[in-house]
Amino acid sequence: MAITTNAICNSFKKELLQGKHDFDTSSDTYKLALYTSAATLGASTENYTTSNEVGDSGQYSAGGSALVNQGVKVSSGVAITDFADLSFTGVTLTARGALIYNTTTDGGTNTTDAVCVLDFGGDKTATAGTFTIQFPAFTTSAAILRLT
Repeated sequence: MAITTNAICNSFKKELLQGKHDFDTSSDTYKLALYTSAATLGASTENYTTSNEVGDSGQYSAGGSALVNQGVKVSSGVAITDFADLSFTGVTLTARGALIYNTTTDGGTNTTDAVCVLDFGGDKTATAGTFTIQFPAFTTSAAILRLT
């Protein structure tokens, strides 16, 4: 299989309604992990996995890195949240996509609850350089997570 499309994970949708994710305070930590084209990730992904994750290189290590949340806002009936761009320096890697996951859900117990899958549309490579995940603008029409 492969990473076939950008997807909000089905388990995240359910957990959101159960109140397991907090994007408005610093109580939850969200991370982004990178994956090769051999990874099987999509809407049915429920948790972070090491299967076909990009190998350690430079500033990138297993599990990825913490994201900086841009907060939550509602405008014109659309609720949004987004993250600051994330860069891994000194890396040599090839990634096809990424998984955003929450490491602190369920009452503060560390978990690996999947939030969304990002498909880069093809392999992206950095050679002894910087690999940057550039998130869209924090607007109602572009933010990475939007509820309409």
